Amino acid sequence: MQCAEAARLPETGEQTGAVITSEMIRSYLETLSRRGRSRNTVQMYGAKLRAFYHYLPSDKRVGPDTLSAWRGALLEAGYSPGTVNTHLSAANGLLGCLGRRDLQLAGQLEPEPSIQPELTRAEYLRLLQAARTLEKERTYLLVKVFALLGIRLGELSRLTADQVRAGRLSVLDKGRRQYLSIPTCLRRELLDYVRWQGLRTGPVFVTRNGKAMSRTQVTSAIQSLCRDAQVEKAKCNPRCLRKLYLATRSEIERNVRILAEQAYEQILDAEQLGTEDSGPRRRGKHGC
Repeated sequence: MQCAEAARLPETGEQTGAVITSEMIRSYLETLSRRGRSRNTVQMYGAKLRAFYHYLPSDKRVGPDTLSAWRGALLEAGYSPGTVNTHLSAANGLLGCLGRRDLQLAGQLEPEPSIQPELTRAEYLRLLQAARTLEKERTYLLVKVFALLGIRLGELSRLTADQVRAGRLSVLDKGRRQYLSIPTCLRRELLDYVRWQGLRTGPVFVTRNGKAMSRTQVTSAIQSLCRDAQVEKAKCNPRCLRKLYLATRSEIERNVRILAEQAYEQILDAEQLGTEDSGPRRRGKHGC
C-alpha cells in the first residue's frame, strides 16, 4: 500500500483523525528506502513508529491532540527532549506521507536547561524507610519496582499479577520485546501484595476502582515521601529511580570487567612462570 493510497482510506462515522495500521508503517518505511534513506535511518524510524503504534489506543486512531499527548508521555517516561524530537519526527513523517499534515505536531523541544538530579542509594533507602514508617505499602513497592527493574513509567502497567507469578516482566525496547527477570526479594513482596489485594490478573498497581494508576498518580505517590525521607522532591520520581538502577548496573559491570581483566592477567603470569621453569630461557625473549 502506497502512502497516497493509504491517505484515501475513508473515515467511519463522525470520528476525526486517521487510523494507523502496521501495513501503513511498513509502506512508509519502504518509501523511505526508495527515497535513498540509509538502512540505519529506516531502522531507527521503524523503532520509533512501532513505539508510536503501541502507544495508540486499541482503535489505533490518531486525533488532533495525539502527538501532543505522546510527547508528554515520552517526557514523563524519562526520555530526553532530543530523543522525544526523533520520535515525533518519525510520526510526523508518517502522517505527512498519509496526507494528514493537519495531525502533525510542529516545533522542536529545547534541550534540557540543567542536568537531571541524581538519586543516591542512601536516599533511595530513606525513601523505602519512609514508606514503611508511613505504612504506604503500595508506594514502597513502586519505589522498589523502578529502582530494581529499571523500567520506564510508561511500562509500569505491563507489570501484571500473572507476570509477577511467572517471575519476569515483558517490555518493549526499541520496538523489540524483552524479558526482565524480577529479583527474588522483590517478587516475594509483590506476590504478598497481589494476594493481599486479591488480584488475580491485570496490572499490579491499580486505583480503588481497579484501573491502572496514571503517570501523575504514580509520580505523586513517590513524591509524597520526600519530606519524611528528607530527599529533594526533584529526585522523587520514576526517572531518577531508573537512573539509579542504570548507574548501579553500570558500576557493577565495570567492576566485573576489572576483575575479569585481573584474573586474565593472573592466568598469563602463571603460564609465563610455568614456561620459564620448564626449560632454559632464550636471550632476548621477554614477556608473554
